[in-house]
Amino acid sequence: MRRFQLLRKFPFSWSQRANPQDEETSLLIPKGETEEAPASGASVYQGTETKPVSQEPDRPSEDEKTSPAAPSAQPRTPDSLADYILKFILLICNLVFTAMGLALLGLGLWGLINKESFAQERIGQLGTDPMLVFVLLGLLLSLLCLTGCVGALRENYCLLRIFSAMVLTMVAAQVLAAILAYSLQDRIVGVLRSGLLTAMVRYQDDLDMRFITDEIQTGLQCCGADNYRDWEINMYYNCSAPGIQACGVPASCCLDPLENGTVWNSQCGSKALELGEFTAQSVIFLGGCLGSMARWIEQHNGLIGTVVIVLLVVQIIVLFVTTRLMDKIQWHRAVSRHNTQASRT
Repeated sequence: MRRFQLLRKFPFSWSQRANPQDEETSLLIPKGETEEAPASGASVYQGTETKPVSQEPDRPSEDEKTSPAAPSAQPRTPDSLADYILKFILLICNLVFTAMGLALLGLGLWGLINKESFAQERIGQLGTDPMLVFVLLGLLLSLLCLTGCVGALRENYCLLRIFSAMVLTMVAAQVLAAILAYSLQDRIVGVLRSGLLTAMVRYQDDLDMRFITDEIQTGLQCCGADNYRDWEINMYYNCSAPGIQACGVPASCCLDPLENGTVWNSQCGSKALELGEFTAQSVIFLGGCLGSMARWIEQHNGLIGTVVIVLLVVQIIVLFVTTRLMDKIQWHRAVSRHNTQASRT
């Protein structure tokens, strides 16, 4: 009896009952008659039946819905022909203004070198040199044009905005200066006369005034403000002054200040104020610089007006082209942002 109980407790394989899961996954066992047969009438065995494939599209999981999609790199919209034309016009105009800036820079450097302003004994007065104004203007204009070129080539909106603001300021300043010059012609003549007389009084004491006066008299072939006798206001050239320069004029008033074309004769205008006009005209220029300026402006009135109008029109064109190019850059950015947002959704 005890042996029989032990045999019942021993786990024989044929005496174990199969659980419901084993019945579902067992192979080649016919299903009950209560289940529906397939349409083909073939016997279906457990474990071999196939589930119908769902026709619904795969839906993204919750993780895929919540996780942000990485923004795909959008290809840049290729530049159109209009963009290339705008850049080309802007570059050409900037080259014109760059040439002007370099010309001003060269003029200022030439003046500083010609006056020996870089000499050791005069280097301390370099900050008050008038030629430094031309140097600074040339540098500013060149840097401005460089800003426009880089902004156009790199399509940098910030650089183009700075460039357009500076060009707009220049246009406004030039228009205002032209209006003031036209409406204040008489006062401008008076200011020029006063400036020339002041330069003549300080001719020996201020080297910058001497340089400017000599360049004006040599370039316009004139002497004094109204005529050559204006030099009597200078304390050194006055006939009552002691010294070798008394009753004389600077060498820049002479018809031929160079002896043999090489050496500057500083005493070529000595005692010129004692001579009559008929005799003095063979040695020095008799006419004043104000009259020479007026004649030069009258002779080149058309050329001056044309140059001023062309420069003003070029600056307006540059301003218009820069504005259009900025709008193009903004449009490209808006399209890129739209494409990026569309790819994320």
